[in-house]
Amino acid sequence: MTGIAGEASVTGYVNPVIPGFYPDPSVCRVGDDYYLVNSSFQFFPGVPVFHSKDLIHWTQIGNVLDRESQLPLKGASAWLGIYAPTIRYNDGTYYMITTNVGNGDNGRGNFLVTSTDPAGPWSEPVWLDQGGIDPSLLFADGKTYFVSNPDGAIWLCEIDPATGRQLTESRRIWGGTGGRHPEAPHIYKKDGWYYLMIAEGGTEMGHMVTIARSRDIYGPYEANPDNPILYHQRQIAQDNPIQGTGHADLVEAHDGSWWMVCLAFRPQTNNMHLTGRETYLAPVTWNSDGWPVVNGNGTIATEMNVATLPQTAGTERSIFCNFTEMDRFPYNWVFLRNPVTDNYAFTADGLLLKGSAETLNGLGSPTFVAVRQQDIDFSVTAEMELVGSAEGAEGGVSVYMDAMSHYDIFLEQRADGKQYPVLHYQLNSISGSRSLPVGIAPGTAVKLRVKGTAERYDFSCIIGDEAYSLGQLDTRYLSTETAGGFTGITIGLFATGDGTAVVKSFTYQPE
Repeated sequence: MTGIAGEASVTGYVNPVIPGFYPDPSVCRVGDDYYLVNSSFQFFPGVPVFHSKDLIHWTQIGNVLDRESQLPLKGASAWLGIYAPTIRYNDGTYYMITTNVGNGDNGRGNFLVTSTDPAGPWSEPVWLDQGGIDPSLLFADGKTYFVSNPDGAIWLCEIDPATGRQLTESRRIWGGTGGRHPEAPHIYKKDGWYYLMIAEGGTEMGHMVTIARSRDIYGPYEANPDNPILYHQRQIAQDNPIQGTGHADLVEAHDGSWWMVCLAFRPQTNNMHLTGRETYLAPVTWNSDGWPVVNGNGTIATEMNVATLPQTAGTERSIFCNFTEMDRFPYNWVFLRNPVTDNYAFTADGLLLKGSAETLNGLGSPTFVAVRQQDIDFSVTAEMELVGSAEGAEGGVSVYMDAMSHYDIFLEQRADGKQYPVLHYQLNSISGSRSLPVGIAPGTAVKLRVKGTAERYDFSCIIGDEAYSLGQLDTRYLSTETAGGFTGITIGLFATGDGTAVVKSFTYQPE
């Protein structure tokens, strides 16, 4: 199992608690165990699921959607795929509800899956009629309530969770406080009130969390007079290194304290971000009027000096894969869309990546498997060779934002029978390459390296005992603000063309 954790301190903890492209967090508690899921968009397997004992240190225990029958992603771009899951527990069963947004057979809308073990396996999808995105469930009053936002407002109905059959007419219950894109609804029952919490403002700098309540689940809902309850565009938070706070979920801990998980991002250069929308944690109290207050003032911080649950040991975030001794990918490795499994093989020589005509620029299923960039400062090293390859075949490492925004360092087979290290950039319609004038024999092992900082990526390779720089590229051109999409950077191994890359090892190291 792969652990991903925030760093604990003596008096509190460090945000984000799950760094990197882990957006739209949802959390539930069962006893003194906590489970959390995130969006995954066009990546497979989908909806990573984490476990924690303290809400701070999280270990990935699986992926909810690990079969193509659950998660068809044909042609899904960085704007499509799995949006905003919710995880809930009721009477011995775990429920995960989400939306597959896409084209054709992919985009059938909202569905839920179930399991008696959050590590899986999970059921086949149960499809739901009420549309919109960001669906959520509340089990209360002996009923199952379902909320989503089919028309820019929040709607509610009752469903049969076993069959998906809608039992009541959908009813509009709240349109938010006036911010654009009211979404991410979660509904809770506490002290005789139904609380409806949503996100508004779009998942950008103006993202915020608002809340309303009613004695009747169908409304009318009264907005909190202190809305928004979480917002980082207030004067007190405009210089905060955390921005875009929103899309939150509440949980009551086993000691009676309350907590919120939410997404936010870390601008790293010119107010641009590359690590995606990440998972953050904040304490919640309830004021004398019965409204939730986030961290005392409606903001969160990197260094959270607050009382916590008893903390467990953190898990090392660095990654080392010796592929010569492995027979499967750890849970935190992902493919672009549904993989062609025959193009991946574990052998005593290492991980074999069989190239194909599909490239990183397309929306098919290229031979590509990756981990998320979780740190602004990091280094990656992959030891590999390119074997049995025809002219034009490539094998290497990609710093990948989406199909038209990625930086790649690789070995390329040339017509002269030699292979050359190449650095390539693809920035929408602009692309270019630079190559070392150093040809090597086919099958020569090299180490390809990427070093990331706030402003740039540095690319280099080691051939034998000699190190060579292939140059530097600006981070901002791969940022969410420039490239678009809802994801963050993934760093992966790839092969294209008629050939095979043999990867002996892969290392990701926070700096």
